Amino acid sequence: MDNRIRILIADDHELYVDGIKGFFKSNQIYAVVGEAFNGEELVRKANELKPHIVLTDLRMPLLDGSKAVAKITKNDESVKCVILTNYENDISIIEALEAGAIGYITKNMPKTELFTALEQVSRGYPYYCTTTNTKMIRLLGRSQFNPHRNEKNKTFSDRERQIIHLICEEKTTEEIAEQLFMSRRTVENNKARIFKRMEVKTSVGMAIYAIKMGLYVLGE
Repeated sequence: MDNRIRILIADDHELYVDGIKGFFKSNQIYAVVGEAFNGEELVRKANELKPHIVLTDLRMPLLDGSKAVAKITKNDESVKCVILTNYENDISIIEALEAGAIGYITKNMPKTELFTALEQVSRGYPYYCTTTNTKMIRLLGRSQFNPHRNEKNKTFSDRERQIIHLICEEKTTEEIAEQLFMSRRTVENNKARIFKRMEVKTSVGMAIYAIKMGLYVLGE
């Protein structure tokens, strides 16, 4: 019996699909169970093949990615949809996340980031592309997308909350260390504990968690 995590890939460019499939060759954790080249085919195959994770482009014929994601997650909430996009700050990413996607990555991501994203979403946690900038974080923070809405509040120390606030203010590790009179290593150790407790992989994920859980309030 094959217990690997089942992946369905959707994009209207066959060469790109073939390239992504190549990443999974002989992989012992993930298995590509199907491919789709338009939104309607994606919805149909998701129903038929029962994937654990869907990797999908946003711009596809017949039915765009956001609408396909909405249909897929309505039919089966357990399916984790990850957006593949050429546009790092496109409002359509927000629409897809609000429709039910759990994360997004750019199409030019390195192979290592793809598997980091897959590992994160397979555990039920969101993933945001490492190139996400401040504008996109603010859009996400003000959007209806909230993967943490059902989580219990976690307790953070005053020092940890200070570090969270400063990371959200885009302060570097060196700047945080100087402002809080800490060593760089101490800041890094605190960040690692915060990331682990929040179940996030990046500062972007931490910032979204902080905004959605009321640890940081966005300014105007």
